[in-house]
Parts: sequence; C-alpha cells; structure tokens
Amino acid sequence: MARAATTSDPFNAVAEPQRRKILDLLMTGDFNVTELASRLGMNQPQVSKHLKVLKEVDLITVREEGRQRVYHLNSENLKPIHDWLRPFEQLWSRRLDHLEQVLEGLKKEEHS
Repeated sequence: MARAATTSDPFNAVAEPQRRKILDLLMTGDFNVTELASRLGMNQPQVSKHLKVLKEVDLITVREEGRQRVYHLNSENLKPIHDWLRPFEQLWSRRLDHLEQVLEGLKKEEHS
C-alpha cells in the first residue's frame, strides 16, 4: 500500500516528532524561524524544512513582518486529526473507568 505524500496529508506531517514540537510551541504564540530554532535547539535549515511541510498541509500560516517571516498555528486544520482520535479517547476513558471499579472492589475486599 502506497503511503500518502507528507506534503498532502496532515497525519503524515504530524507523525514527525520535531514537527509536533514546533506545533506545541506555536500553540503558545507566533514565532519566527530564529526563535523556533533557538527554543528547539535545532539549526534554522532543519526548522525551515519542517515549517515548509507544516505549511504545505496548512497546519501553519506565515506572515511577513519586516524582513522576518512569522509562523502561526492554524489550529482549525488540526480538527480532522482530533476528530479521528476522539473515539480512542472514549475507549481509554472506559478502560480507566473499568480499572477504577476494579481497584475500588479490591479496596473493599481488603478492608472487609
């Protein structure tokens, strides 16, 4: 089965850990590439490469401020990823609820 091109699939784009770190930082505010590179401990070409991919899948936007390009999280386009993960969240919640019931039962047995 052929993989979807990273440049068209936000799921592939966020599969890369450094890109997720960039998105995490952009969740806190807008940054230029120098600031992102400094905060991530990466060099600018590496950050620029990841920014290009994130921009191609429209997870970030860029605006010009003087001679700098400032990157902004386009959080609305993370919604398909969130929507896909939502059923798993419900599954994990049910499992945690079941585990809590088992632990409560064990506590009651221990105290009786």
